[in-house]
Amino acid sequence: MSSYLNPGNKGFRESLNSEIYIDKTGLIEKTNAVLNTRQKFLCVSRPRRFGKSMAADMLAAYYERDEDSSSLFASLKISKSDSYQKHLNQYDVIKVNMQEFLSMTHSMDEMLSMLQKYLRFELLDHFESVCFQDADNLIQVMKDIYTQTRHSFVILIDEWDCLFREYQQDQHAQKQYLDFLRAWLKDKDYVALAYMTGILPIKKYGSHSALNMFTEYSMTDSGDLAEYFGFTEQEVSELCTEYEMSFEEAKTWYDGYQLVVHQKWKDEYYSMYSPKSVVEAMLRHKFGTYWNQTETYEALKIYIQMNMDGLKDSVVRMLAGEAVPINIGTFSNDMTTFATKDDVLTLLVHLGYLTYNSIDRTVSIPNKEVSQEYINAISTMNWSGVTNAVESSRKLLESLWAMDADAVADGIEKAHEEISILQYNDENSLSCTINLAFYFAREYYTMIRELPTGKGFADICMLPRKHHLDKPAIIIELKWDKNAPGALDQIKEKHYGNALKDYEGNLLLVGINYNKTTKKHACIIEAVQK
Repeated sequence: MSSYLNPGNKGFRESLNSEIYIDKTGLIEKTNAVLNTRQKFLCVSRPRRFGKSMAADMLAAYYERDEDSSSLFASLKISKSDSYQKHLNQYDVIKVNMQEFLSMTHSMDEMLSMLQKYLRFELLDHFESVCFQDADNLIQVMKDIYTQTRHSFVILIDEWDCLFREYQQDQHAQKQYLDFLRAWLKDKDYVALAYMTGILPIKKYGSHSALNMFTEYSMTDSGDLAEYFGFTEQEVSELCTEYEMSFEEAKTWYDGYQLVVHQKWKDEYYSMYSPKSVVEAMLRHKFGTYWNQTETYEALKIYIQMNMDGLKDSVVRMLAGEAVPINIGTFSNDMTTFATKDDVLTLLVHLGYLTYNSIDRTVSIPNKEVSQEYINAISTMNWSGVTNAVESSRKLLESLWAMDADAVADGIEKAHEEISILQYNDENSLSCTINLAFYFAREYYTMIRELPTGKGFADICMLPRKHHLDKPAIIIELKWDKNAPGALDQIKEKHYGNALKDYEGNLLLVGINYNKTTKKHACIIEAVQK
């Protein structure tokens, strides 16, 4: 067993030995299907701590020929596959973590030289019977091995994109790296499978789109690998049952990454959870922020404070619970080339700070854990208005519970003043202000916008979560330059309350109007006893 050539199954064994292990071996069936085909090049990009390295360890354990891994996989899903026995421990595996080599060197030349030197050393030692034409050339060494032994390689590259994150401004180094990967992998008979994983998709470089032979599976287009990175809703539900934790709370904290698998007959939708966060919450028996401890809010702050052509406005709207339109097509798959705000937002999708809805082409903040990271970031920026609105939201909610309509109107008034960047000219902008003003309400409520009622849509509905059923449900109707009583009348006339007929607690009906002449908000509140 070597460090890089057939590294053994220790990494995967440790995953299996962990208290929480979710079976993702279905991925192996997907990689088996493309072995030794034109589709044998796969690149999977996901945010940090989404199971990428674990998957690479699993593939190494399954394919490498120097160690029998049958006992590890015998009880797992892949063992039921027709391809299981055919490929089990049948290949020489090269597994490298590019971050390791980058950390040990100070230039791209030095990194690539070290990588090739270490791989050559292990290959020459392992294949001592092979006659090599040029022992100093990695590519020729692997060609000679394949020619003389017919042993092809499964090549696994973890953290493939680390160079683009740490050498962000060095385009020469980036091109040099891509050229090396192309020369090493493309059109080489010795490659049975090339599998790369990282955070960023493959860099677009015009004529240097060097790795165009790869099929990419990213946060914006997951292909049919969606369920193998992150936890599915069903997997989280089962963990919550096992650990006696609230699934509703887990959903609020960690859900929200929307991935679509396009099928011939019917698309399949996945709502993926951050595995790091879910595991920590189960083991600690406490919901909190765990995933983003791997990246400080400073990383997020760098990008959102750019405020390119309305980026700040988009962030505010997303904090209010809205989804904003996006064009992901101009993103260059790096961390420096930003032509528009959409490029920044697309990067945040790949980093895990936003989720992308590929059906309606919008982005939004996925969950409570990530939302808190935005709050942390803007609290240290010159976004005091937004911060103040969020901080005031607790008091505003208490005023609503107390049915103090004047205090609610005054609180919304202040929120509007604080969030002056929004174009305040229609009911949508009013709705955004209201949602941000009631930011704290998410601690107690599931917020539903445009709730269907049978006779229309209630603008905003706040439904108490399972552990807060002592709080009243709330239906809010918004009016723009009309009157608050009229909003309340609409709730009653269209029977919006019927949408909550199965809710057994108290109900508050709230009408809010903005007068564009006086530039004042008015509020009226009525309680309905059930």
